[in-house]
Formats: sequence, C-alpha cells, structure tokens
Amino acid sequence: MFQIANGYPLVYKWYETVIQNGYVIFGYIIMLNHVHTILHKKEEGPGLNKIVANGKRFIAYGIIKKLQLLKKSSIINILQNGVNVNERRKGKKHQVFKLSFDAKWIESRESLEKLLDYVHHNPVSGRWNLVDDFALYKHSSASFYELGQSGNRLITDYRDFH
Repeated sequence: MFQIANGYPLVYKWYETVIQNGYVIFGYIIMLNHVHTILHKKEEGPGLNKIVANGKRFIAYGIIKKLQLLKKSSIINILQNGVNVNERRKGKKHQVFKLSFDAKWIESRESLEKLLDYVHHNPVSGRWNLVDDFALYKHSSASFYELGQSGNRLITDYRDFH
C-alpha cells in the first residue's frame, strides 16, 4: 500500500504528530506493506494504543484518498471486502491495516540495539531485497545511525538519550 499509493509522506506526517504528543523516535523503517517504529514516551500524553490507532486511521484515510485519485478501484474493492461485520457496523468502510499491532517492551540498551539492527536490515532480508545496502534504504533511520547523516529531524539518537 505504501508504495502503490505513495503513503510514505503520510507516515512521516504521523511521526510528527507522535513527537508532538510527547514521544521520541529512536528508529523506524517504512516497508512496502508495513512499518516498524521504535518509540519512547518521554512526557505525559496519549498512550501507545491511542497514538497507533490515530496514526493507522490517519494513514488509512490518506491511502484510500490517494487510491481513489489513482483510480485503483480493484484495490479499493479488496480493502472494502476486508472489513469484518463488527467493524462495518461501526461505519468502517476499508480495512487498510490489521486491527491489532505488535508492541514489544524494550528492557535494555542491548535489546534496543538488537531491535534497531533487525528493523534496519528489513530491506535486505528474506524476500525483500529492496536495496543492496540497508543503510541506503530511503525510508529508514539506518542512514542516520550507519552513515552519520544527521539531517533526519524525526530521530532522537538513543545513544545521547537519558
């Protein structure tokens, strides 16, 4: 969905909202059909469930709008048919994302580094092979950490965070 509808800007916009709501982003990757984001809540604000639910809703509406502009009716039909009965009763029209999301508690710096490494290597692992060098994947924080490219204003360097 992100590639077909160019949904990447929608995710970046959501990241700005996440930051405005008291979170910092230690790392991320936006793949063709999923997103990994490593967040830390640094101040009072909405809980993770609310932040993610609002983000999924915002991104889904944006993707549907873009698909409509691109006249991708076959994809829109698939997304409409994916809505379960209970969600349809609530007024939901399209199922862009899974209803749930996976959240993992990071207990140590070592765990954070391991997860960040996994996230950053997504584009070169398994079936993806999107780039030759994971640090060069455009929609990732890998270049920030691996190449020292400091232009990514969304990222808070976990190594400097206390």
